[in-house]
Amino acid sequence: MWRLTVAVLICSMLLCTAAAAQTLDRITAGGTVRIGYIAGQKPFAWAESGADPQGYSIDLCNAVVDEIGRNLRGLRRVYVPVSLTEAFDAVAADQIDLLCGAISITLERRQKVDFSEPIFVTGMSAVLRKDSPRDLKELFTGERTISPPRSPELRPFATSKIGVRAASTTEVVLREAILQGQYGAEVVALDSHADGIAALQARAIDAYFADRALLIGAVVDAHDNDLVLSPRLLSHDFYGVAMKRGDADLRLLVDRTLSAYYAMPQFSALASKYFGGEADEIQAQIRAEALPQ
Repeated sequence: MWRLTVAVLICSMLLCTAAAAQTLDRITAGGTVRIGYIAGQKPFAWAESGADPQGYSIDLCNAVVDEIGRNLRGLRRVYVPVSLTEAFDAVAADQIDLLCGAISITLERRQKVDFSEPIFVTGMSAVLRKDSPRDLKELFTGERTISPPRSPELRPFATSKIGVRAASTTEVVLREAILQGQYGAEVVALDSHADGIAALQARAIDAYFADRALLIGAVVDAHDNDLVLSPRLLSHDFYGVAMKRGDADLRLLVDRTLSAYYAMPQFSALASKYFGGEADEIQAQIRAEALPQ
């Protein structure tokens, strides 16, 4: 029996070794890197009509591709748009080499893919209207309009509708929080952050939940002074670059490239380009999470 066990372990090690070299070997042989992205994740990844995608995460992935191409002339980049629901299956099926965007690192997702070291630190937050229900504003903006003592029968969010992007990690956290707190809030799943902001403006929902980094871009694009971005974070999350599971050589190359890039002046310019006045704090957070060389 033990011989069978040892044989299985040896086979597994050999398979892992073969997988580790697979992506970089294929890139070298074919001269192409496939960069996956999820549209509508501004300022991390988005695409204008007929143009290549752009964004903070796309630029970081392009820095990785530059490193891969240092000794590989004529390396081509193919950008592959995918939905959030299909993105990780596409990576696992070897249809994408690097998945770049606002991609939260979770244990569940690591059953299918591997992740780089963190490229961004964020958390769940909310956008409200100035006339959103007062209990929501108190919770998420610190605006206290209900003076104590309060009725013990008061049930916050009993009639509130809270929007969230469907199939996101934020939806899971939000539903669990509502269940644990025994709130009567209704969760409305929406297809995109743009749909969430539009629903909030149309009063179809009272708040919209998402990663705060994404909400910053959504609020800026809305040009609506009635929208209020919460300063509070209800979770602490990391974004990373997703890649095929078990591909140790590619993951090491990605992490080495990112760690080196974070120390360069180009990274300061990148953070300022996409995050403006919050760039210094963002740089400090990411550099604190970077792996040492």
